[in-house]
Amino acid sequence: MPWDLWLIFFVLGVILPWRGRVRVKKLLAMPHVSTTEPLALYASTIGFQWIAVAVVAWRARAHGFTASQLGLTIPDRTRILVASIVGAATIAILQWLNLRRAGRIPVEARGSIQALAERILPQSTVELLPYLALAITAGLCEEFLYRGFAMAVLAHVGLQAWAVVLLSSVLFGLAHSYQGRGGIIMTLLIGLVLGISRIAYDSLVPAIFWHSAVDVVAGTAGPRYLRPREVAAGKESNG
Repeated sequence: MPWDLWLIFFVLGVILPWRGRVRVKKLLAMPHVSTTEPLALYASTIGFQWIAVAVVAWRARAHGFTASQLGLTIPDRTRILVASIVGAATIAILQWLNLRRAGRIPVEARGSIQALAERILPQSTVELLPYLALAITAGLCEEFLYRGFAMAVLAHVGLQAWAVVLLSSVLFGLAHSYQGRGGIIMTLLIGLVLGISRIAYDSLVPAIFWHSAVDVVAGTAGPRYLRPREVAAGKESNG
């Protein structure tokens, strides 16, 4: 495999996880975050992901990878459209139910999930719109990077389909290591589902819809069920 493709995999597997952990650790160390911090996080992440996609697409094209190999085609429009919409709706409902379940856990027992929700998820309308832009960006960019580029390269070097899906999912899980061990495992499992869809439909489109659905529901329902500590405590004392 050419050195520049190795470098991209090194960035995906090492640099991105490290960068995410450092940024989130800095946020968690703050006793309180204003609107400025999450907005800066959203904007910088959106910019970084699109730049990463541009660079990776440039190198993929230079090495002769086709749109079909990268999952950028829609071979069966009706089938893919139905799968995208039905799958996104199903995943959105499951994500909503999971967040509601997490919201029933006592605030003090939520641990890092609560801290991450307070600092990363939007807490106002001003923060929500940029967050939704980030959610859509993540659906598009991360799917291209992990299910498009990474899977194409791994398949090109001769790995079997199960290994391609597994290794790309491991990279995807590591990219979310800022969520802790549980977050890595959960994201890896989601990556497996998305990777299988990439092979089953020979397209990134369903995975993009499904991925975006997870993040959009997290940003809209998450703040409702994972309220800031002071809000939750105030409600408990009044109730």
